[in-house]
Amino acid sequence: MPLTGRTFRAVLFDNDGTLVDSMPAAARAWVQWADEHDVPRSALEGIAGMPAAAIIAKVAPGVEPVAALARIEELELRDTADVVALPGAVEAVEATRDRCAIVTSATGDLAAARLSAAGIPTPTRLVTADDITRGKPDPEPFLIAARLLGVEPDQCLVVEDAPNGLTAARAAGCATLALTTSHTAHELDADLVVASLADVVFESTSAGLRVRVVEPS
Repeated sequence: MPLTGRTFRAVLFDNDGTLVDSMPAAARAWVQWADEHDVPRSALEGIAGMPAAAIIAKVAPGVEPVAALARIEELELRDTADVVALPGAVEAVEATRDRCAIVTSATGDLAAARLSAAGIPTPTRLVTADDITRGKPDPEPFLIAARLLGVEPDQCLVVEDAPNGLTAARAAGCATLALTTSHTAHELDADLVVASLADVVFESTSAGLRVRVVEPS
């Protein structure tokens, strides 16, 4: 069934690249950390959507991980000046707030800082790197979010911008809506691909949530 013809009991939003534009700030932090540890900047390509611990293990397996995580978080927490809400993000969260969760690879402190900087209301349910043992592309983060909301994964719509997140969502059994905010459409395998959350409207019905594509004016 086409995505726009379905009704969902919950929407699970990724954060970075989906609700907030934190890419410039995150890139500055990771490049600084990479330079500090003589990690080639090219090694940071394709890391979108991965938890920080997984990135460190991938690009610098010889670096002490606890200290590396602390340093990365320090750099990211103090650099939120240009973190902003992406188009349609505030409206999407407000429209689904009682039936949504944010599922992010960032830590709880960093997620809260970025949501606050972007002016996005924080839902009651927030799944972060602090809550999981296996990050995206593993389905665990979305399975935890569905459980917290008291719904089955196949009743959830995941909104993502990165291939790793979409892989995790499909593995969890969720429907997928992809945004081309950080990747091109041909890189995103999803039930529906749009440019941003400004291109869809979430409608609440007695049966649940429906998503409608905004027609060009």
